[in-house]
Amino acid sequence: MHALGDWLSWMDVLSDQDYVVIDDFLDDALYAELRGFLLAKIDAFDQAGIGKQGQHMVKRSIRGDNTYWLDRQRDTELARFWHLVDETKSVLNRHCYLSLSGEEFHLAHYPPGSHYARHIDRFAGRNNRMISMVMYLNKDWTPKQGGALEIMDAHKRLLAIPPLAKRCVLFKSATVPHAVLKSHADRYSVTGWLLYQPAGLGPTLG
Repeated sequence: MHALGDWLSWMDVLSDQDYVVIDDFLDDALYAELRGFLLAKIDAFDQAGIGKQGQHMVKRSIRGDNTYWLDRQRDTELARFWHLVDETKSVLNRHCYLSLSGEEFHLAHYPPGSHYARHIDRFAGRNNRMISMVMYLNKDWTPKQGGALEIMDAHKRLLAIPPLAKRCVLFKSATVPHAVLKSHADRYSVTGWLLYQPAGLGPTLG
């Protein structure tokens, strides 16, 4: 779906600074497909929690989004999305020398007033999340709507990344602290992790 030259440029940035922001990562058709699928499923979303399996809890003061976990076998109408995920894993394996063999993704909805406090995407005792991947589905997003992804870089500087439509952010799951700042409008995304090995734990985890 993307030219190799574009991929190599993005991978260079990811390797250098542990994250990369890619505008227009989703084409118009895939953006519309994912957004339509999300809106059709919105009534089936669950309150998201924090913590690993066995310690999983809902705590709105830390995390306020609602999620719907995707399943490759069930959600076959998202074939183009799964193809893009596979393409991303293949490029990372070949050019960043990773050994990615699985993924877990959910749709996320942040209602107005919600946020997610700063955290990293690896749990103690579970270290197979290698690359975090977020794709935004927000039509005509404006700065006053808030909801930025706030990344802390290796120099402890904070970077606020607006959740613009079709934008993708990739970052290293173990090393990049990040937060979702308070959103003042309904904020939608596809969020997931590329895994060293399949976990089989997706829906029970934050």
